[in-house]
Amino acid sequence: MTFEPATQTLRSMSVRELLDDPHLGLNVRLVAGAAGLGREIAHSRIQKSGLVLVGHLHGVVPSRIQVLGETELSYAESLNEEQQAAAALAFFSLPLSCVVVTRGVDPPRPFCLEAERTGTPLVVCTERSSQVIASLHTLLDERLAPRTRVHGVLVDVFEVGVLLLGKSGIGKSECALELVMRGHRLVADDVIECDYRPPGMVFGQPAALLRHHIEVRGLGILNIKDLFGVTAIRDRKRVDLVVELQLWQPDAPYDRIGLEDRYRDVLGVSVREVVLPVRPGRNMSSIIEIAARNELLRQAGHHPAREFVKNLEQGLLRAEPGETRSFRPPSSQFRAYSPTESSAPPPVSLTPPPERKS
Repeated sequence: MTFEPATQTLRSMSVRELLDDPHLGLNVRLVAGAAGLGREIAHSRIQKSGLVLVGHLHGVVPSRIQVLGETELSYAESLNEEQQAAAALAFFSLPLSCVVVTRGVDPPRPFCLEAERTGTPLVVCTERSSQVIASLHTLLDERLAPRTRVHGVLVDVFEVGVLLLGKSGIGKSECALELVMRGHRLVADDVIECDYRPPGMVFGQPAALLRHHIEVRGLGILNIKDLFGVTAIRDRKRVDLVVELQLWQPDAPYDRIGLEDRYRDVLGVSVREVVLPVRPGRNMSSIIEIAARNELLRQAGHHPAREFVKNLEQGLLRAEPGETRSFRPPSSQFRAYSPTESSAPPPVSLTPPPERKS
């Protein structure tokens, strides 16, 4: 698997793109600083610091959108014009990307003059501060999210996003097709657009031109939506498990117990990974289903391999020194026969019946 390094660089957007974005969902108007609409916004979090108006500029990140709410404006209005000019001069002297004023209140005149002089976009929103911050965070998380492209297949198996990786021709698409026929859903084939979402999640979706399509050697390009319906596809899914398919090698050290967890780094997020050897006769789609079910168990706090080893160690510790114990299943397995549990006949007793007295 290869990531494209160019797609993992920091993303940014201009103030003009932000204000023109139809998904912003805010009533905005520019009151000053139109010359700075080309300034870049490179941080997905906003900053709301009232201390900047009293001259404490430490910690102000210029690449963040600065929000002035009711508290900051009420303080600014309590100052005389000379004090307002001094506060505005200190605040707008920083190379700020954008300043947003909430609740539809026009900022003091010295603020507008300094914004115009420094070319800092000064925007007024009619909504409350909480709504403005939530809308900006939602949009910036989408537009500035780190992204990368992955060559593989992403399928939704039991609500677990399984990312299939491996060399070209290993059988990733064939496994995905078999999983779709078993009732699971295809997300993307060949090219997967991955993006980061806080806190520590990676989502995958298909490239626009490849949506709903899959390539199977010998059959060509297939449209899964047309073949199996809308229930067989999904447009976006979180990546929960990475499954790397490798050609079987007799001398390769494959994991046979499952105690050690492997992880794959995707956009700075550690995603659990399993390596499955491919050889004739192995039903890979069934094994991938079991891997997804096992991942659900792990997410619920159960680790089958570690629990097995723990029970084994406890059984050995209970044994006397020098004593060899044969394995005995738990007592819960010795239950009285019930005809409703199975159609098999009850076990035959090996003890001869007692002799009847004449």
